[in-house]
Amino acid sequence: MDAAVTIRRAREADLPAINDIYNHYVLHSTCTYQEEPETIENRCAWFQQHGELHPVIVAEQAGEIVGWGSLSAYHRRSAYRRTVENSVYVHHHRHRCGLGSMLLRDLISRAREAGHRAIIAGIDGEQAASVALHAKFGFETVGQLKQVGFKFGRWLDVIYMELLLDGR
Repeated sequence: MDAAVTIRRAREADLPAINDIYNHYVLHSTCTYQEEPETIENRCAWFQQHGELHPVIVAEQAGEIVGWGSLSAYHRRSAYRRTVENSVYVHHHRHRCGLGSMLLRDLISRAREAGHRAIIAGIDGEQAASVALHAKFGFETVGQLKQVGFKFGRWLDVIYMELLLDGR
């Protein structure tokens, strides 16, 4: 039987594992439009920009980080301060184990507790599993930007999904 999965706040010691999970997708997927692997120095700076209102969480199983998620500021302008953007990444060998759902459920709960109004998800148009995951939690498609990303020699569309946290 698999060991239990724990969702918890990330610590600085988790950053190499977080970065390894992310960099796999940088090199092999359109789920991020970043094209060069993230350095650990940049990951540390990113982590320092997160806190109570913008947490970073990890899924840990048997002492191994198997996924992570974050809430980040959606926009710098102050009127957007209660809108966040979510990220969820699961280790590429651990898909379809429920980890994405566990992470997203936790992020939604933390966003509510922090008093946020809306969560925005920008998802590559080819990432049907990510769209389905967000829809499962009540996110609605609110727009699509066509051919705004270019990676792996092709143009990519972004689907924007939104969850209003008061249920309206």
